[in-house]
Amino acid sequence: MPGEHVLAVDLGTGGAKAALVTLDGDLVGHAFEPTELILLPDGGVEQDPAGWWAAITTAVRRLLADTPVAVDDIVAVSVTAQWSGTVAVDGAGEPLMNAVIWMDSRGARHIGEVIGGRVRVLGYDPRKLRLFISRTGGAPSHSGKDPVAHILHIRHERPDVYAAATHFLEPADYLNLRICGRAISSYDCIVAHWLTDNRDIARVRYDPELVALSGIDPDKLPPLVPSATVVGAVTAAVAEEWGIPAGTPVVTATGDVHSAVLGSGALGDYEGHLYIGTSSWLSCHVPAKRTDLLHNQAALPSALPGRYFLANEHETAGACLLHLRDQLGVAADLDELNRLAGASPVGANRLIYTPWLNGERTPVDDHTIRGGWSNLALAHTRAELVRSVFEGVAFNSRWLLEVVERFVKRPLPQLNFIGGGARSDLWCQVHADVLDRRIRRVVDPQHANARGAAVVAAIALGHRTAEQVAGGVKIDAEFEPQAADRATYDELYSEFRKLYKAHKPIHARLNRHR
Repeated sequence: MPGEHVLAVDLGTGGAKAALVTLDGDLVGHAFEPTELILLPDGGVEQDPAGWWAAITTAVRRLLADTPVAVDDIVAVSVTAQWSGTVAVDGAGEPLMNAVIWMDSRGARHIGEVIGGRVRVLGYDPRKLRLFISRTGGAPSHSGKDPVAHILHIRHERPDVYAAATHFLEPADYLNLRICGRAISSYDCIVAHWLTDNRDIARVRYDPELVALSGIDPDKLPPLVPSATVVGAVTAAVAEEWGIPAGTPVVTATGDVHSAVLGSGALGDYEGHLYIGTSSWLSCHVPAKRTDLLHNQAALPSALPGRYFLANEHETAGACLLHLRDQLGVAADLDELNRLAGASPVGANRLIYTPWLNGERTPVDDHTIRGGWSNLALAHTRAELVRSVFEGVAFNSRWLLEVVERFVKRPLPQLNFIGGGARSDLWCQVHADVLDRRIRRVVDPQHANARGAAVVAAIALGHRTAEQVAGGVKIDAEFEPQAADRATYDELYSEFRKLYKAHKPIHARLNRHR
């Protein structure tokens, strides 16, 4: 298959994907290899970087063996990965411990000491809060799940690792280090550290006051480069390991949120998209830097040079279905879960599921809240249990839509839907009905991150503009809201919101050790 292709490496929480994508964003082939998640009893969530690399290498080799694309047609390597994680590396680029990933909350105590004070507003010292927001657009979360908190956890709990570390890198930047030998980060990928001055979108820099406030050694932070630029070339060792030409250009790595934004095709200001994967979010590009601290969302630098996007997150979405399958044994696979949900009546006979299995970030920053079923009765069936999960995630999306629309001061009449959750026609329709918005499923929605990584490469190489890329993203199907189910969903959503308020103090007490 002749032409120019990008080798996109997409490292998710559940595994590594390698894909070949044209410069127009068309998926040609892909391969996936799972990785292990390490859950620790103290709120720690880690992964082994060596396991990441082994999975990526296996996926790349399988992809190249199974896809009729000549390796000489690969014009760039572009990495995207789970965002807001931390890999401590030594001077040789070797990891000093497991990666601390975005779900890890062990740094909560240490970040609380940094952002707090004798007088607090929403848990922050007002002077510190003003400084963070004015420079970065946001502030470190109380949850301890941001990289700055990860680094502080390592500094206090693993001083040997902290002392030996040359750099603390985002997972995507660590992979780029392995591929091209440069320990750097981009304007967009570094944002979740909350240590950069983002007021001039064309010249993002570490802010000396914020770095000093954090207590982190500035020399351990990676140098910054502009988004969507060429940063190096594939080394001879990696070329031999993967079977691609040495010297192939490598572009800036992106967090999964950033690449998915680009892969959604909704690239204009106020063009909304919804992502449902392990986690979820609802976002759009916006014209200026703004912050909504009350609901833990902010406009941050996009992977598109010179642009801001609205960043927010739900901790668990598709992960709730995986929990049903893997931990509760409700069904053998995701197809069976989909069939069961389809066999239940709308509203699951008034069974409500709250999907906060790992706390929440937006619209509330609450790392102790937990999920589960409410109004569960002996009469409820397995099908209704599953249906309630589909609907509970959609209720959470509606909660987020409300705060997003208040932030942008306008309705978002339609949403491009991406992520593995969009593969389900049922989940698409449930979201259309619960949100009362048109849902537009993008072609190959589960590969939006790989498509977005290819977009970064196309722009970095100067082969495409953002407008050209957006115009080429195809819509697979559209789902219109059904008025017949609106009353049921409106009532259940109202109770869903009340459940958070009722459960919050209970879960805070039960999980205070976290």
